[in-house]
Amino acid sequence: MRILITGGAGFLGSHLCEALLTKGHQVIGLDNFITGKPGNISHLLGHKNFSFLEYNVCDFLHVEGPLDAIMHFASPASPQDYLEFPIATMKVGSQGTHKALGLAKAKQARFLVASTSEVYGDPLVNPQPETYWGNVNPISPRGVYDEAKRFGEALTMAYHRVHGLDTRIVRIFNTYGPRMRPGDGRVVSNFIVQALQGKPLTVYGDGSQTRSFCYVDDLVGGIIKLLLAPPHDQRTDKQFQRDVQFGRVLTNHESVHNPVNIGNPGERTILDIAKSVLEQTQSTSQIECLPLPIDDPKVRRPNIEKAKTLLNWEPVISLEEGLQKTIAYFKTVL
Repeated sequence: MRILITGGAGFLGSHLCEALLTKGHQVIGLDNFITGKPGNISHLLGHKNFSFLEYNVCDFLHVEGPLDAIMHFASPASPQDYLEFPIATMKVGSQGTHKALGLAKAKQARFLVASTSEVYGDPLVNPQPETYWGNVNPISPRGVYDEAKRFGEALTMAYHRVHGLDTRIVRIFNTYGPRMRPGDGRVVSNFIVQALQGKPLTVYGDGSQTRSFCYVDDLVGGIIKLLLAPPHDQRTDKQFQRDVQFGRVLTNHESVHNPVNIGNPGERTILDIAKSVLEQTQSTSQIECLPLPIDDPKVRRPNIEKAKTLLNWEPVISLEEGLQKTIAYFKTVL
């Protein structure tokens, strides 16, 4: 396949580029380097099947030649980033998704959009299945990210219904691993950097809030399985045709065109994560509690039954093993 990846120099985008090249696909990376880094893809430059475009996906988007798939991963993704770039976050989730979908339609390419567990907001259901509609404050500071992703999902489904575009929506839960930026403000990277530098580990609130952390290799494997999964057969499914006619969502929830959670269901408290990082790094740093940010979710845990059934996927890398790999990476960049 010939695949375009927007946000290709980002944390997840660069790992996707690398994994798809390893599988023999041709990959075009695209990034404007707001939060992506040239160093994330420097080792791919010169690969016979890789090319790169420095470009803003919110502008008119054109790529020469055929495309088999577009993976839209361009967006600030950490709280620190989308709070610093709130308008850019909204624009890439709306205008950027629109431009990428338009290109997919023109090329008749399969389209996969990176959504997020943040569409569930501060959930009242735990774990969160894809059928849960969420508990989101749309006007909070962090709402710029939540609503951008929710809009991107809605627009993707509209293109699927109206134009018959072969679309996929992956709801990504907290991910960690090599190529995270030391100052990106995410929990795991913050803790590791602070521990290695002998600084206090900053825990917000009392640390009882939970998260479910998925190692990047597991996540990328699940996303690629979703990309390559056979499409829902639009030609023979009469119910699908009726749904299109009346503008309804697909009744077949198990369709690959509806959102799919990809993440690790192993739920841990933030305080527990901090203690694990201290143990793995053998750091003598202390834990420092700071006020909880506004609208910070109290729980976060994916229900991955759909991914297990539909894609035969589930994570295999434990938190302890993943932390070892991530700590080893940060030792090389600090």
